[in-house]
Amino acid sequence: MPSPRPKRRPSPSEAAARAARRSPASGKVVFGSRELSWIAFNRRVLEQARNAANPLLERVKFLAIVSSNLDEYFEIRVAGLMQQADSETGDLSLDGLTPREQLRLVRTAINELVADQYDCWRRELIPALDAIGVQFRNAAQLDEAEAAWVRSHFATQVQPVLTPLAVDAAHPFPLLGNKTLNVLVSLDHPETPKQENLMIILPVPRSLPRIVQILPEAPGPRRHMFLSEIIKLCAGELFPGYAVRGAHAFRVTRNSDLYIDEDESESLLKKVEEELRNLRRGAAVRLEIEDGAHEELFDALCRHLELAPENAIRLRGPLNLFRLMSLYEMIDRPDLKFPPFAPPDPTKLTPHRSLFELMREGDVLLHHPYDSFAPVVEFVEQAARDPDVLAIKQTFYRTSGDSPIVRALIDASVAGKQVTALVELMARFDEANNIRWARELEEAGVHVVYGLVGHKTHCKCCLVVRREGGALRRYVHLGTGNYNPKTARLYTDISLLTCRDHLAAEVAQLFNTLTGLGRTPEFKHLLVAPFNLHARTQELIAAETANALAGKPARIVAKMNKLVDPATIESLYAASQAGVKIDLIVRATCCLLPGVKGLSENIRVRNIVGRFLEHARIFCFENGGDPRVWCGSADWMPRNFFRRVEAVFPIEDAALRRRVIEEILAMELRDNEDARELRPDGSYTAPARAAGEDTFRVQRYFMAAAIARATPPATLSIVPATGPATT
Repeated sequence: MPSPRPKRRPSPSEAAARAARRSPASGKVVFGSRELSWIAFNRRVLEQARNAANPLLERVKFLAIVSSNLDEYFEIRVAGLMQQADSETGDLSLDGLTPREQLRLVRTAINELVADQYDCWRRELIPALDAIGVQFRNAAQLDEAEAAWVRSHFATQVQPVLTPLAVDAAHPFPLLGNKTLNVLVSLDHPETPKQENLMIILPVPRSLPRIVQILPEAPGPRRHMFLSEIIKLCAGELFPGYAVRGAHAFRVTRNSDLYIDEDESESLLKKVEEELRNLRRGAAVRLEIEDGAHEELFDALCRHLELAPENAIRLRGPLNLFRLMSLYEMIDRPDLKFPPFAPPDPTKLTPHRSLFELMREGDVLLHHPYDSFAPVVEFVEQAARDPDVLAIKQTFYRTSGDSPIVRALIDASVAGKQVTALVELMARFDEANNIRWARELEEAGVHVVYGLVGHKTHCKCCLVVRREGGALRRYVHLGTGNYNPKTARLYTDISLLTCRDHLAAEVAQLFNTLTGLGRTPEFKHLLVAPFNLHARTQELIAAETANALAGKPARIVAKMNKLVDPATIESLYAASQAGVKIDLIVRATCCLLPGVKGLSENIRVRNIVGRFLEHARIFCFENGGDPRVWCGSADWMPRNFFRRVEAVFPIEDAALRRRVIEEILAMELRDNEDARELRPDGSYTAPARAAGEDTFRVQRYFMAAAIARATPPATLSIVPATGPATT
């Protein structure tokens, strides 16, 4: 029997947002708030931290992810809104609000979310951890032995690397790095009353662990203390002769977006490196500080940071809960974690000498992380080793720090093959990693290029050219996710391995467009941004609209991360009004409001937040009874349609299309545990369950199905690669 879910009343921020939305009675298209929709998604992550059905340490991880998500949101989205508000140049949002109005709603919603996050930590997770012998101490809770150990640890491991920085007429306010831990200390001099409330800042090096286990060799429960608590307790050791009036941990979040005019930059690589150095000096957009700081010091801190007090968040708990992520690794308790899952490699179900042989027999569809990512890595590694392979072309948006794919490309280049890598230098928060790879690839002789000016290269493509007899054959990998074996174990994505000549030819054309100069390319099979993706998407939706009006079967099922593009939303509204049944699976931001009378009554929107991050983009159109399916790298957002290079590819085989429609999309629409459905007012609610209906968690189902497929006598489903395409 599933446990009942508590009903949550709309928060003040949600109620305000609803009032700000335009009514369909006005004749205008209704859009939801992009900002509040994202915050609602992050609240869904918090729900997983509060869900007692999840293993305890997984709940701690979900709580940490909330903090990480909020960091990025402030660094980019809130920073942008603040700039627009200051310059008074920002356009109205989709829901008709100015940047200042959006900021007011965002601040209210974020404060509510953070309050709930810390309430979850204090009232739910700390007691639950304590019950299984994992404790967190503050200074008041230490016994004599624990206090002695903490002071010794501070003296030997912490104090030597701390540098107190006074803030007064002789000492300017220090430059504080983005999201670095600092402790604000106020001092009194016992003998000079005028020297009271002196302001000292202790920057804490990133090298020090943020969670410390107290008396690790002692029997009994595991006792932990946040590093900031240790420093606050022992701060007086740094200031002999002074009385510590108060000590409070704080950190500053800064604008972390890169501002690069590619047309004015002779070397994009050097310009990105320069901007990365400047990020440390980005404008402050958020101050987080532990509750209780003296108002005089708090005001001074805001003044030095040039930050209005409303941009500060006072925390009723430890700073930066993302640091709890390390607790997951510190505690070896498999019973408190999700059961381990080793994704099977479906390409190993039948004996083949190489992936090339397998791909010649038919297309291969992989559903990660339930199917192993190993075949994708092996595809590049086999190409690097194969003496018949002449050339490899590869895109990189994000990859792992020890990428085996990058190593394979280097090996291929050293072996004399022509290797081309399209590296996106401005992949947000991965810029430094990509710069390092770009330099290593160049040193190995790889041709490294950075794509189209003004467009991020976000498509996921790999092209291998192989000599077979007297002819050349092209092999292709197309995907929805990054070439990152580590995140491929955590993100849900789709991979297609194919040697269909017409698809491979268009992938080759895409690479030539990105590496060279030429006229606007034409694509008949691929949907490629910024060239034809937006127009073809509108055509596909319009075709379903026309089919519905003509009495033909008409349906759209689309899965993506974000839905923001106003033209696409209007097209979906028009399709709904024509009678098209539309199911949207949108993980995060969704500016479409479903179920609005007279506008979107035929549209359902849901999202799924579970063990794995939903990342695949899949688009299915009924096409009058002959369904068409595409997968790819693009969300339905203006940036993906017009400011990025994206590739959306067709699933041309009928058997693989059925798998996507019936075994992936249909199952995700059945989830009644990790899914939530978007309501017309912008809130999310749990799907209704019939009396006696069992819980169905689709990610758990996919794991079981993958294991079943890999169990003999199961065989890999492949389809002929020759003959006319079935679309």
